[in-house]
Parts: sequence; C-alpha cells; structure tokens
Amino acid sequence: MEGETSWIDYQFDDNKTQELDLRVFDSYPELNDDDNSESNLISIDSILPDDLLERILALLPIVSIFKAGAVSRKWYEIVHSRRFLCNASRVLVPKPWYFMFTGSDEPIGYAYDPMDRKWYSFQLPYIETSSCFIASSYGLVCFMDNDSRSELHVCNLITKDHKKLVEPPGQKFPDYSALALSVDSLSHSYTAAIVKSKQIPNNFIQWNLSIHFYSSETGMWVSPVKELMTGWRGGDDCVICDGVLYFLVHSTTLTGNQHALATFNLSSRPSNGLLIDSFIPVPCSLTCGRLMNMKGNLVMVGGIGKQDRPGIIKGIGIWALKERDWEEVSRMPHRFFQGFGEFDDVFASSGFDNLVYIQSYGGPALLVFDMSSRQWKWSQKCPVAKRFPLQLFTGFCFQPRLEIAP
Repeated sequence: MEGETSWIDYQFDDNKTQELDLRVFDSYPELNDDDNSESNLISIDSILPDDLLERILALLPIVSIFKAGAVSRKWYEIVHSRRFLCNASRVLVPKPWYFMFTGSDEPIGYAYDPMDRKWYSFQLPYIETSSCFIASSYGLVCFMDNDSRSELHVCNLITKDHKKLVEPPGQKFPDYSALALSVDSLSHSYTAAIVKSKQIPNNFIQWNLSIHFYSSETGMWVSPVKELMTGWRGGDDCVICDGVLYFLVHSTTLTGNQHALATFNLSSRPSNGLLIDSFIPVPCSLTCGRLMNMKGNLVMVGGIGKQDRPGIIKGIGIWALKERDWEEVSRMPHRFFQGFGEFDDVFASSGFDNLVYIQSYGGPALLVFDMSSRQWKWSQKCPVAKRFPLQLFTGFCFQPRLEIAP
C-alpha cells in the first residue's frame, strides 16, 4: 500500500529472521545521503557506553524502540532485555491505544496510537477468532472464548508474553457472561473476574447468577457468589475498581428501570446478603452501558434513551460514580453524534487513564473523549473500509507497556 511503512522486528538468529506483523499507516521522508563512503561511517556503539545508549533508547516511543531493535544485534539485545524494559517503563508514559477489528472473524485489525495519531496493522496473539470476550488493565489483556466461556488467556500484546489460565469453575455455556481484569501497577499481580448468568428453564423471570475470580498470586479461582435472582439478570459488561467488582444488571420485566449497577467487594467473604441490596440506580433510561476504570474511578458511558421510547437512542452521556451517586461528566455534542451516521442503541466503548473511546458497530469511525481536558475529537481515519452493509465493527482499548508479563 502506498504510504505504508513496515515496523519490522528482526530476531537475530543464525538461521533465520522473523517479521513482526505491525505496519504503520503513515508516510516518512526518505533519508538521502550524498556521501556513500564507508570510511565516513562511525558506529554510535563505539562512542556511547552501554548504559548511556540504553537511556537514550528508553526515550523513544514504543514503536521506535522496536524499530531500533532492527538496527543491530546489540540494539536488539538491549531493547529486549528485562533491565531495559523496566527502565523504559519509568520514562514512557503511554496513552491507551485502541484496537479495532477489521470486521472479519479473524483476530486481526489496527491499533490506534493517540499520541502519534497513527494506526498500526496488528494481529492479536493466542486467539483464533475476533468473537471473544476481552478485558484489559495496565498493559495486560485477557481473552475469553465465546463458546464455552472456559478458556482464558492473559497476555501483553506488545511483548507477546502470554499465560493460559486454569479453567474457571461454574457451569459452561452460560446465557450471559461479563469479563473484567485488574492489574496492580506495583506488584504486577492481577485479578480476573467473570460474572455468569443462566436462565432457569421455562422461567423468564428467574436467573442463576454466579461470580468467579482468579488471583495470579494463588493461581486459583474462587466462587464467592451463587445466587438465584428474580426480576434481574447479568449482562456482558463489568469492571474492577479499587477491589470492587461492578457489573450492570438488566431487568427481566417490562416495568420500571431496565438497568441497575450491582457491586461486590472481592475482598469480602461470602455472606447471606443479597446482590440486589447493593444495586445502584443508573442516572437515566439507558439503551446500553459500558463500564471502565479511569484512574481508580468508575466511569460509565451510556446510550441515553428517548423518554417515550427508551429503546431508541437520542444521545450518549458519560458519568462518574461518586460513592453511590452519579455525576455527569459530559454529553456527546450533537455534531459528533450525527458524524457516526446511523447509530444503534448499543455501541462499543472502552477507556483507560484519561481517554474514552466510542465506536459505532456500523462503521470504523472512532471518537475520543479526554477526561482531563473534557474535549471530544475524532481519531485519524482508520484504514479499514466498510465493504458490505451488514459489516460490523468493534474494538477495545489497552495500555501498551513493555515491562509487565502475566
């Protein structure tokens, strides 16, 4: 493709070289040197001591670090060493990237870097299909299969470090599942949580709901909650903030508010209390809700339903939870809402740190909201094109980090 530059990561092996499939969709000027005399070439390795060279390379953006690894065997060994990755993490403060699937069933797509405002061709490791549950936190991403909901992988998308988790307990093939991941930024230990909902046969009102969470420190799953719920069921969205699991529940009746927020403290022991006692009302009639951890605070992005037709979306709002009350952060300006074209009552949205990403399932347009500046802006145009009317688009955000491994 014209204007496309490859990001190639050479593995310095005596027998072969390998290519990391990551291409940047942007143009770089060609460097021309009129003096081709090898006698004038001076190796920077012969001038700079290793520790100074490491400090210089650590100042590069993540993409440039991997490009630098292709310069020589020595540079490759430097940028892939554990010491360098840990030191670089103290210098680099990357903003969360957004990965967008191409609309096919394959786990390939494009990752958007908001700092450089560029898209990179990207293939997700260790999964075979784009149809899966995904959760991310502080450099790690957790994938759960969409069939049995029992196969989970945690990996670093940048370094490709990977771990397969032991199979979670509870029934397979639940009707609804939600996945969350929380990483401790200091110890790098992590917790994965799954909320499963299964309908009671021939009963539209009652549902079995269970909560399971995995600790990387123990390598074990725990199931503290197994509850029969009447009038409510779990959904497909949950998040962990400050040790508390938040998940949206949906009403199984046609009366009253159709959504609520349920909470469960992962550090508490099982009790006789009911989940419904923890419910927090949502701020308005929602068509859908997306939960995210923004610097330890719970933030929800939701579709605002019309008063007379709650299933029809009329706008999108962002709220932050303050104790048990919602505080409105912003509402999407109408010109951005119209910029998506057709907007369904459900949509994709995820966020981390200060950035919230919003994407319509009907197209590749990506809108970014900055929580610190309270500004809305479109991302650079994604290279993905809509090829047929029913093509669907979705994605997720993750923080690119070099030093963390599952």
